[in-house]
Amino acid sequence: MTEYVNFRQRLDAVLRTMNVKQVQEFLIAEKQWSEGQPADSEFAMWMMIAGSPSLRDLHERAYEWLITHGHEEDAAAFLARDKKPGTKDGTNRGKGSSPSGMPKFGGKKSRSMQSANTPKRQGPPKGKRER
Repeated sequence: MTEYVNFRQRLDAVLRTMNVKQVQEFLIAEKQWSEGQPADSEFAMWMMIAGSPSLRDLHERAYEWLITHGHEEDAAAFLARDKKPGTKDGTNRGKGSSPSGMPKFGGKKSRSMQSANTPKRQGPPKGKRER
């Protein structure tokens, strides 16, 4: 566990630079990535920033980057996760969740974000209940 915590702290320090080349070099040196992988390392970097609880101060920038680069569904997944109730400040601090609050983007949500946040109906279609 200590090994992972150490790795995570070093990764977060490199992610904080928001420098794709430094992130690539770090992850290749740590044998987490190989040359040319992943294909879109800038997208991967912003996803890691958005998913890191200790980079909370960079989450809004990550969400904005994801949305402005055609990754509305990915941004919506983080927004939905951050909206889940859990603690008195409205953030969910359970295992694997982010302590970040809802970022303020202003304006209306894009149509793709609205549909991504719409809960899916569970169970069999109406009128076709199992007996």
